[in-house]
Amino acid sequence: MERTLLMGRRPAMALITGVMLASIAGVALGDGATITGTVVYRERMLLPEGAVATVRLEDVSLADAPARVIAETSVPARTSPTAFSIAFDPSQIEAGHTYAWRASITAGDELMFTTTERHTFDPQAAGVELLVQRVASSEAAALPLAGAWLAEDINGGGVIDYLQTTLEIAADGKVSGNGGCNRFSGSATIESDKITFGELASTMMACTEAAMDQEMKFHAALADARTYRIDAEQRKLFLSDTAGKVVAQFSAM
Repeated sequence: MERTLLMGRRPAMALITGVMLASIAGVALGDGATITGTVVYRERMLLPEGAVATVRLEDVSLADAPARVIAETSVPARTSPTAFSIAFDPSQIEAGHTYAWRASITAGDELMFTTTERHTFDPQAAGVELLVQRVASSEAAALPLAGAWLAEDINGGGVIDYLQTTLEIAADGKVSGNGGCNRFSGSATIESDKITFGELASTMMACTEAAMDQEMKFHAALADARTYRIDAEQRKLFLSDTAGKVVAQFSAM
């Protein structure tokens, strides 16, 4: 009798453990658990028709072995954020193992965005936000940094339609342009995808308050810029700060 009783307790304990895991995940109790979240990118752009966001929950415990996929889902993606819902089996989450999220956005055979930092799986989180970074296109070399660029957005606030805020970059790193009122000139240090603008000399004309405000914000954005990215397909230039936030967006002139 005692032996039969002990064997009967094990399934009961396993059932309790499974219910607790599913409950901790903040979700559906049944055969599995479901977590919702969003895939986010910082660029202000629409994705091409047919783009797909793929999210995976992986066991990344072994550094010298490929990650084991616990669950995977793919959803149509058009803009940021893109919402997703992913179901997984709580019984596959083992004590002492490390689990992480991986996300990517593809358009056809082209990888456009991917996670570059570890997003550790937290079973107690009600939802998850996965930040993905733009993958450099092989076509980027076709559109060099040196050239003339027209500002389309400054720090997420847009630009005044009738003002021409421009940036011209020479092959030797010299820069010039128009902030919207005054001409400026100076130089930038450029190495790989890193860019830092030095002090810029400017003319001292007085313009409307709106033009002067945009010019001040433009110069502040250049001062904050630390990296750049070129989208050859869209003919765009993006300047980002140390945190990866886009501070200025340009189109090729």
